[in-house]
Amino acid sequence: MTGESVPLSPSSARRIAAMVLRYWYLLRTSWPRLIELVYWPMVQMVMWGFLQLHLADNVGLAARLGGAFIGAMLLWDILLRGQIGFSISFLEEMWARNIGNLMMSPLRPAEFITALMVMSIIRLAIGFVPVTIFAIMFFGFNVWHLGLALAVFFANLILTSWALGMFVCGLVLRNGLGAENLVWSLTFVLLPLACVYYPVSALPDWLQYVAWALPPTYVFEGMREILLNAVFRGDLMVQALVLNAVYFAFGAFAYLRMLTAARHRGSLLQVGE
Repeated sequence: MTGESVPLSPSSARRIAAMVLRYWYLLRTSWPRLIELVYWPMVQMVMWGFLQLHLADNVGLAARLGGAFIGAMLLWDILLRGQIGFSISFLEEMWARNIGNLMMSPLRPAEFITALMVMSIIRLAIGFVPVTIFAIMFFGFNVWHLGLALAVFFANLILTSWALGMFVCGLVLRNGLGAENLVWSLTFVLLPLACVYYPVSALPDWLQYVAWALPPTYVFEGMREILLNAVFRGDLMVQALVLNAVYFAFGAFAYLRMLTAARHRGSLLQVGE
């Protein structure tokens, strides 16, 4: 090679401009992509902001919060991985362009959803069990000591993850793979609002109403009651279960409606962006 610079040919410039234009059109016509650009930095800012306020007002709790933080992280992983585990199996069919074949087969939507639920538990177990072992080895925190409470926490969080999974999969069916990023990001909307790492009281009064409308909020408040006060709040778990029933029914309804809309539009065989 010589040290001379190679001039940019007109054809190269046109190809570059065409690719830039293509990506611009994809971004401009896909609201999930636009939301993603703003929403993750905003979620992080809000979450750590509330955490900082809580710690600043309760410095004396710092020595007792180590276990609560680790427990919150493990329970949050159930919610996050449960939803992703549900959705990733669905995306596998989309990526393989096989979703249209499945929808034309005798497989019913309820059967397909059930299979996705089973796969989410399998995927979650593969990741969750080793993490809990590492938590015992390196931090001395044993989440399994929660016993029956852990089972109740798990049930509520996995129901929430399935409700979110059905809703997200319906959006992907309705909008194509342009909505794929929501699979990885939508659950993080709950991270600051469900009060994973801080109590509901750390939120502004008006935002507390939003937090109490989310089932995971009751789970994380219940976890802190056990770890900090050795009290199991059965009333919180019942309220979470009632809300989960509502959200689960809504998720199933939204999925079926968007599946019907995709069939009417003939988009099941057109799963591109």
